[in-house]
Order: sequence, then C-alpha cells, then structure tokens
Amino acid sequence: MKNQHQPVAVEGYPFIGLFAFLTLLCAVLGWMCLTIQGLALTLFSIYFFRNPERYTPEDPNLVVAPADGKVIFVGKVREERFFEGREVLKVSIFMNVFNVHVNRVPLSGKVVDLFYNRGRFFNASLDKASLQNEQAGMLIEMPDERRILCVQIAGLVARRIVSYPEIGDLIERGSRYGLIRFGSRVDLYLPEDTELKVSIGDRTVGGETVMGVLS
Repeated sequence: MKNQHQPVAVEGYPFIGLFAFLTLLCAVLGWMCLTIQGLALTLFSIYFFRNPERYTPEDPNLVVAPADGKVIFVGKVREERFFEGREVLKVSIFMNVFNVHVNRVPLSGKVVDLFYNRGRFFNASLDKASLQNEQAGMLIEMPDERRILCVQIAGLVARRIVSYPEIGDLIERGSRYGLIRFGSRVDLYLPEDTELKVSIGDRTVGGETVMGVLS
C-alpha cells in the first residue's frame, strides 16, 4: 500500500507542486504579496500531508487509533450494516485540519468487506455525520473470526476519501491504509466486550494510542 515510509503522503504532491509553482511564478513577476501567500500555502500543504513514523504496540489484542485527533463519542450503538443490528462499541475520532490525516489500520486481519457511500458534508463533529456524510468503511476479520469496522467520514470541507485496501487483503495493525482531505472523522466499531481505554475528550495518535483491548 502507499505511503508506508514517505515523509509526505503522495496525495499531497499535486497540491504542493501547484502552490510551489505559483509561488515561484509570483516571485519572478515581482508580486511579493502573492509570493508570500503562495509560500504559506505551499508550507501548509506539506504540513497537512505529513506522514510521520509511528511505533505500534506489539500485543495483537490491542486495538490502536486509526487516526490522530480528539475522541468525540464513546458508547454502545446498534450497527445495521455488518453486525445485523447487534450492539457494538463505537468510538469516534474527529480530525481538524491541523491533525495528521494519514489513517492507520487499527487491528491486523483480513479485509472481508468494503463500502463507499456518497453523502452530505456536515461538520464531522456532529452525530448525524456518521449516517449522512460521505464515507468509506472497511470490515476487518481476525483469524478467530472476530470483526471490527473502521469508517472514514468526510467532513465540512473534506471532499476526498482515499482508502487503499481491497477485499481479501491481509493488513497489519499500525500500517497506513488511507487518508481524508481536509478535516474529517473516523468511526471505529468494536465487539461489545472490548475493554475500552479511551474516553470523550482524549487525544489520539494514529497507530500508537490504544483504543481498547479485545477480550
């Protein structure tokens, strides 16, 4: 999959290249005000698409954060799409434009299903974003057949969800699997008996923060 070791996500190259070219052009033409603005946009694009290395804990029963951000929801819900309406634990992470936006695999396993739904672009911090916003989901199954669901959700200004895995892929906990441009949310659905390690308001680091322990 892409972006496993690059310091800047490849999806950012077109933005960085465009703003860098415009900055150079404005500098050559002597338009200093626009040059400064172009340089600021170039540097922000590099910052936004940064792709730092992370150190994932080794215990295979630990579920790690799929994203950097702030926990905005923790609780039991009934999930209809893949869990047949059974109660599961849901944890939502909100990413603002200053967070790292490269997403990480929360748990090693096999990708057994994927979905993509076009939708609205409400503020990703709102509850209705989980149901009505544009989103892409990935169902991961462990060797013992336990499953978790990870859903990328577009936000108010996000207009592109990127997800690399395909059905049948074996993915490793902590590895990069996609990103969302610009400001967004990730919902994580876990078995009801998972021992949660986060609460509302906690800050997460993708690939490192332990979200829960599977029983």
